[in-house]
Amino acid sequence: MSNEPNKVVIGLWDHEEVYLHAVEHIRAKGIEIYESLTPFPVHGLEDALGYRETRLHTAGFFFGATGTTLALSFMTWVMTTNYPIDFGGKPYWPLPSFIPITFEMTVLFAAWGMTLTYLVRNRLWPGRVPRIYDVRTTDDRFALVFDAEKYPADKLNEIKELCKKEGAVEIKDKEFSGKDEL
Repeated sequence: MSNEPNKVVIGLWDHEEVYLHAVEHIRAKGIEIYESLTPFPVHGLEDALGYRETRLHTAGFFFGATGTTLALSFMTWVMTTNYPIDFGGKPYWPLPSFIPITFEMTVLFAAWGMTLTYLVRNRLWPGRVPRIYDVRTTDDRFALVFDAEKYPADKLNEIKELCKKEGAVEIKDKEFSGKDEL
């Protein structure tokens, strides 16, 4: 099904600056953060977590180029091969008149392609119920989730102590059954 851990340790913070500082210090200690959850975007968090720049814009370019190619190819085929009509002495291949449709197809393919890529990449397809580690992360809490299956018990205690030292207001263990649940 998925490779999500069934046992996790969750640290909760109540202020974004303390949270951001904690992320930097925890990563500096070499501890891998499985998930970071915030109620609103936090400026600089992606850098603190060490995320690379997204390649979604590259995918958007290729989806848009596909739309452009498809639009020009289809209109060219229709106007020159399938149904050529001589109307008013105009050419069989009137490229300037193709521009509006080509633009719209480029935008349509780029938008749909990037949306579907985003949903698949983030596993947000219809019908999937995402794991809720703590419901307060949608309201006022910032959470760091650590994969408890990856570390031995003494390392988990070290992670909990480090979270407490870095200002976590709550630290808890959570175990999920084999399937996604709330």
